[in-house]
Amino acid sequence: MYKIIKSFLLLLFLSNISLYGKITTPNDVYSQVSLISDELHSILGHYNIKHNDLNLKVDNKVIANLKPRNVWQKSYAIMIKINILRNTHNLPTIEPVNMSPVLNLNPDLVYEQTQRILTELRIFKFRMDIPQEKYKTKKFTNMKPLDVYNGLNYISASLDILNKGGLTPSFVFAENMRVYDDITLILEFLEIEDTTIPKFKNVNATPHDTFNTALAILEKIKYLQINVGMDYVDFNGFKKEKITSSDVFILTQMILSEIQTLKAYLGLPEITQAAIQYKTKTPTEVDQLMSWNLRKLNLIKTLYKVK
Repeated sequence: MYKIIKSFLLLLFLSNISLYGKITTPNDVYSQVSLISDELHSILGHYNIKHNDLNLKVDNKVIANLKPRNVWQKSYAIMIKINILRNTHNLPTIEPVNMSPVLNLNPDLVYEQTQRILTELRIFKFRMDIPQEKYKTKKFTNMKPLDVYNGLNYISASLDILNKGGLTPSFVFAENMRVYDDITLILEFLEIEDTTIPKFKNVNATPHDTFNTALAILEKIKYLQINVGMDYVDFNGFKKEKITSSDVFILTQMILSEIQTLKAYLGLPEITQAAIQYKTKTPTEVDQLMSWNLRKLNLIKTLYKVK
């Protein structure tokens, strides 16, 4: 009888392993981030582009209680920058992969994104006839989602150097339109009348002004998350003295990552649509749209639907 029970427990254990598969940790993901860095360095070297590796890592390091969803969104932003790289070299762009809203994003999905980034960089090297090298996968310990994010942030900054510039206001505007659409969707679901209109453009608006508005949006989202008992992120660690359009772009991505939790809580399955391409948008227009998004979001007092 004991042997039968033991065999049954062993089969149950093995079935659970096959059912759930390998558990991905931040250590596993960071090892792939390291490979991405190696691939990117080889591309930079091929084009004789030099940069201060240490300063780049320090200048682009943030401190915050980030979640896997924020890291995933950072990987999405990197795919956008890879598309810019492809476009610069007359290669067709590939739409970045997006996903349904979830409350707690599985780290496996971040690992999947690293594989997409690696594949895209290797395809680019093949198309540009850049020698392919086989890099050794390094092992890491005690890594956290924040470490993975900062590793990807360094890669993102390196891509800016490769692309000879950060994200333009047109790219930032496009991502803010995705925020606009998500907030509109939530307002419609909660049956809240949207009485907002865009304010007059502030012709003196700077990226710093827009960045502060983005922080206010994240604070409002945090309030709504706390109100219903959700995990939240404090983004004050993203504050810095000198703000560029690229910094506003980064914070816009964080807004998108956090707003997915609101959609998931409400049971909204709609995937945030890919950005529409704009070419002539200005910092003033980005600021106007960001401010409008804040006013729309402020109409929501709670995620509990009032009957």
